[in-house]
Amino acid sequence: MRVPMALLFASVLILAPECAAKGDSMRNTINSIVNIAKITLVHIRKIKAKVPFAPQIDVSVPSIEGLTSISRDLALLENELLLLPFSDLLSQIKADVSSLGGRLHSLALTVPCPVPARPTAQTPDHVFPHTHLHLTLTKLQHYLEKFPPNKDKLQVC
Repeated sequence: MRVPMALLFASVLILAPECAAKGDSMRNTINSIVNIAKITLVHIRKIKAKVPFAPQIDVSVPSIEGLTSISRDLALLENELLLLPFSDLLSQIKADVSSLGGRLHSLALTVPCPVPARPTAQTPDHVFPHTHLHLTLTKLQHYLEKFPPNKDKLQVC
């Protein structure tokens, strides 16, 4: 009886730090995702402040339900960003969103959650590129503003 109890006790001691480390790793990844979202929001505000005419656009963005939907929705927004003309600040926002997508993908594999295939980008047909820029940034801003209060949803598929 002593040997099985000793083995059980030893296995608990060995596995407990590994489980705690996985929890810490997930928590660190979630905090990193939220921080990247906050940094991206700062970059969006900077670029929107430089736009000469910034109309008040009311946009609707999908709700944050879980990792699978977040990955899909962020990929769609990233596709819209990729269609916008190049600028230094915009390239930083594109890099931020790409990094965010990578972190979400990594977290989804850890949880594990199904990760949807990356949607294909649509061909741009924008007669008013400045308006499209502002619309895309506003959608991204509203979506990323939902991350901090919904960070618990990053643990759900």
